[in-house]
Amino acid sequence: MTTSLFNVHFLSLLLINLFSVLVLMRGIYYRYSSNRDSLLGLTMFGVGVFLVVHLLHDIEMSMGFAFGLFAVFSMLRYRTESISIRDMTYLFLVIVIALITAVVPASALEILFINMSVCLLARLAETQLLAPRTHDKPVVYENIENIKPENHQRLIEDLVERTGLDVYRFEIEHIDFLKDTAHLRVFYHENAVKENAVAKSVTLSSLDSADSPTQQIKKEG
Repeated sequence: MTTSLFNVHFLSLLLINLFSVLVLMRGIYYRYSSNRDSLLGLTMFGVGVFLVVHLLHDIEMSMGFAFGLFAVFSMLRYRTESISIRDMTYLFLVIVIALITAVVPASALEILFINMSVCLLARLAETQLLAPRTHDKPVVYENIENIKPENHQRLIEDLVERTGLDVYRFEIEHIDFLKDTAHLRVFYHENAVKENAVAKSVTLSSLDSADSPTQQIKKEG
């Protein structure tokens, strides 16, 4: 005996899942990231997981079918490019919302409350209440004398003065003594300066130079 799939219960859960995923992705994720491809992919992934789990959770699947599904998802995962830890976290949250909505035996309001609680935790994690927001940039630094351990504080002060960023630490990635330059990874706290106004790669001139300090903004390939 077959039952209708498009009943009120199924449609209400589908709307709850779609609404919850949109709140998480469009309202929270996209607020701090402009990666539209990830927004679209994770949103559709959440809808797809809900549909598969909800439509199949009452079906007694064989072991071979279960391993087949696992193999399909494994191929999808390993054939795609690596994603950041942040995107992986949102992928996990999307799956959690889809699974909760699809299989938890609770009322629609209770499921919606649980999903909104997940979204609220994600929103709090994105704020500075949990930890200050930090960023990093690659920097080609020409005042190579400041890379000495005893001059590290002077180097940080130099970076702060010449970039306007709240630099709190740096890492030396490469030193080129032929060109008297050092490739640094600079870490800074988020401040009033918009991140998209800062170059992805900055070349700094020496403070001791007779010329005025300059910054060359170079677009990364």
